[in-house]
Amino acid sequence: MSVNREIEEFTIGKDPEMDLYLARYDVLGTLAHAEMLQSIGILNEKERNDLRAALSHIMKLVDEGKFRIEAGVEDVHSQVEKSLTERLGDTGKKVHTGRSRNDQVAVDLHMFLREEIRRTVLAAGDLFSALMLLARDYRELLLPGYTHFQVAMPASFGMWFSSFAEDLTDDMILLQGAFRVASQNPLGAAAGFGTSIPLKREMTTRLLGFDALRYNAMHAMMSRGKLEKITAQAFSSLAGTISRLAMDVTLYMGQNFNFISFPEEYTTGSSIMPHKKNPDVFELIRAKCNRIKSLAYQADLVTDNLPSGYHRDYQVLKETLFPAFDEIRSCLQLAEKVLLQVRIREDILEDQAYRYISSVDKVNRLVTGGMPFRDAYREIARQIQNREFVPDLKFEHTHEGSIGNLCLEEIASKMEERIQGFGFERMDDALKALLQDDQQGK
Repeated sequence: MSVNREIEEFTIGKDPEMDLYLARYDVLGTLAHAEMLQSIGILNEKERNDLRAALSHIMKLVDEGKFRIEAGVEDVHSQVEKSLTERLGDTGKKVHTGRSRNDQVAVDLHMFLREEIRRTVLAAGDLFSALMLLARDYRELLLPGYTHFQVAMPASFGMWFSSFAEDLTDDMILLQGAFRVASQNPLGAAAGFGTSIPLKREMTTRLLGFDALRYNAMHAMMSRGKLEKITAQAFSSLAGTISRLAMDVTLYMGQNFNFISFPEEYTTGSSIMPHKKNPDVFELIRAKCNRIKSLAYQADLVTDNLPSGYHRDYQVLKETLFPAFDEIRSCLQLAEKVLLQVRIREDILEDQAYRYISSVDKVNRLVTGGMPFRDAYREIARQIQNREFVPDLKFEHTHEGSIGNLCLEEIASKMEERIQGFGFERMDDALKALLQDDQQGK
């Protein structure tokens, strides 16, 4: 049946571009599927070996950036099958047995998102390490804390840096949740209703390094859209952390604060004002991360109220979600690189704007001396009102998480435990074994 060219172009959309993200995973999924088909007698050993050799060649093209989806070929799945058929004839045609493009794209997407989450977690770990290094270096350098944009209480740069570091540990919980959702194997669900071919779905689950199988075939198809939305929600949380860090940096660089600065080569100038050193890197990080935060809402709108089964609507999710992974990692990497060059003022609290920053500590000293809190509060308020208040910038904060006890080792242990909880090595070991020439899948 011939399809109208305009209709064909519209329905294909940006798939030839977006599906290049999935090429490696389509090859891996096909390798596992071929191993399984050989185990149930659909393929003989020679056919399986021929497919392995041909798929290894395609994988090499992918790794070298030479894999292309030809004009007139709808998607990556069709391109891989076309290449196999051109090289192997009927053997290439057999490899689609027991699967549909619906479960092909689902398994590709699950593997792709697993890997993108892994790469992003490692990039976030690098930023975490940089923040913790800065927190140790500047743990005693005081910084005014603000609430409602009003001077509040003393903080420290060590507290500021490590606050974002600990924020990242919370983001790991959400990313791990998304990783667990992605680490379930939909391959074998076919079009979403199973197949009469006696597939060994547990086998492909093991070969592809998934934690579990999506057992119900309809559920496997209904994971489309939901998987993307859950992943986008986790990335939204991470993007929110980075965006707020970028906002603080931008604010603290301004002349009204003048807390921090960076070498000239890490800022940009003005075309008309020679005194300007603009924080363009952090402004763009802020904007890009705020845009990433919208992806979960976009996924929700695209998939809202779709009935069970596969729908072409899911295709458009790729166009916004896939490029966002590289974008958030570039934000993480640039934030890490530039923050490590930060220059911090050491005399900030000497400014008269912070004259009353020790007021709470003075209240607390009266309290520890036996005065009721409300009386102590009124006494210090009276001193401030009558201009009798004498600043004292010696602070003794000792409880966990205060400026005198930042618990940096505990925060580092929390992050290490959460990254280890992903279990990336199980996925990596399985895929490495699958790619080995002597892997028999038995």
